[in-house]
Amino acid sequence: MTQEKIQIDDAGTGDLVGDAFIGFLRKKTGDLVFRTLPVELFQNDNWKNKMPFKFVVTLVKDGLNELKFNKETEKIEICRGNIFDQVRTYFEEEGIYYELAIIDGKLQDAVEGKLVEHLRKLGVRSKNLTTKSGAKRYFVLFNWVCYDFYKREKYVKNGFKKWNTVWREKAIKKYKKLKQSKKQNYKR
Repeated sequence: MTQEKIQIDDAGTGDLVGDAFIGFLRKKTGDLVFRTLPVELFQNDNWKNKMPFKFVVTLVKDGLNELKFNKETEKIEICRGNIFDQVRTYFEEEGIYYELAIIDGKLQDAVEGKLVEHLRKLGVRSKNLTTKSGAKRYFVLFNWVCYDFYKREKYVKNGFKKWNTVWREKAIKKYKKLKQSKKQNYKR
């Protein structure tokens, strides 16, 4: 008898802007469940105190509960990302069988889509914003912050070390340059 599978994946945990999302998929039925890691968990003392890593355990318990997960008859395939480090520890303590997996297909598309939908609601309009994570998406989000820096900085995951040591200053400079350029265009 093959065990039924529930997959777990994340989106946005490494992105510069906005909330992050945890997605769950019961493979047999196609049932999808999502949970949100608010951007505030990735900011200031919350980030220093590793709050996203702690809170994700609660979200995973909640998502599995909603799917009525049965550890006797189902196994979990979970993304290898470090956001799930404490979740894997919890699974081991509870005797929940899991496998590390590269999640692709329906769940990855759905959870990345949820992230993009969220970013669109924040106001990110770039046609270059896609469900593919990485440097291109980073710069789409970075540029979005720069265009209205002081109003948009609240959406930045400022706990990331590089934001405070490199990127914040670059964003302010770019904002000022854009603002100056707009003033010059108005004078013409």
